[in-house]
Amino acid sequence: MLLPVFQTPFHDDETIDYPTLERELHWLFEQGADGVVMAMVSETLRLASDERDELCSFVCQAVQGHGSSVVSVGAESGKVAERHAQHAEQSGATMLMAIPPIAVALDENEIANYYRRIASAVSIPLIVQDASGYVGRPMSIDLQVRLMEEFGPARVMFKPEAPPLAERLAELRAVSQNRALCFEGSGGVALMETFPHGLAGTMPGADLIRGIVPLWRALARGDLATAKRIHEPLAKLIGLQTTLDSYLAVEKHLLVRQGVFENTVVRGPVGYRLTDEVRAQADRWFDELIATVS
Repeated sequence: MLLPVFQTPFHDDETIDYPTLERELHWLFEQGADGVVMAMVSETLRLASDERDELCSFVCQAVQGHGSSVVSVGAESGKVAERHAQHAEQSGATMLMAIPPIAVALDENEIANYYRRIASAVSIPLIVQDASGYVGRPMSIDLQVRLMEEFGPARVMFKPEAPPLAERLAELRAVSQNRALCFEGSGGVALMETFPHGLAGTMPGADLIRGIVPLWRALARGDLATAKRIHEPLAKLIGLQTTLDSYLAVEKHLLVRQGVFENTVVRGPVGYRLTDEVRAQADRWFDELIATVS
């Protein structure tokens, strides 16, 4: 499944620009997406709880009949995560996703109980996001497999992001006897390495959907030569995105370039801004990517 993480567009006053968001969602389906994801790169953690609920409801309604909707419900407390999970299910979300709390170091029993609370509060699948590439410590493979065994592979799935990505995904698949359903979550940069281990799907950024769709389809039909040609400029672009804020900066710039967004407003405080040099490099590599898939 191709499930891009949408960017949240803002007006100059940092309120959510819903008309632009609706245009983005429809554009993603026109490009070949199977659904959309509301996650960290959607600036979820920079929204108030009522804004998260409002955004979730809007997205679930907008994509209904077009494809899947995955909603990130992770929070600093199990109670808040549970509330967001129940609201997302009531809004029509197809699946949930959750990062663990990030403000405090937790042992694995606490992390397991956190995910149990979310999964037990709803009837739709939960994707456990090991977002340790951005925050926190990696979850052990044993913990992830135990959660899958407890709820079943159709109810608990995974987005492993701890490095090394391919090796850890392969280990999770192997230890679970290939029953763990895993989504590639590195923006697409690890697709060449992870696809052979068996993926349920990929969750790239919205900005590169025009490259991710043909890359995924080339891998699915075993056309490695085409996949490698597409992957080269794609990997260079994603290589510019090493932090959450650098993802936001590059992705919003490229969405403006493609006529999807009106501006590149990110809710502050902002930890990264594109320099003229990096912006020009991103444009060159994006042009290379589009030329490759045209």
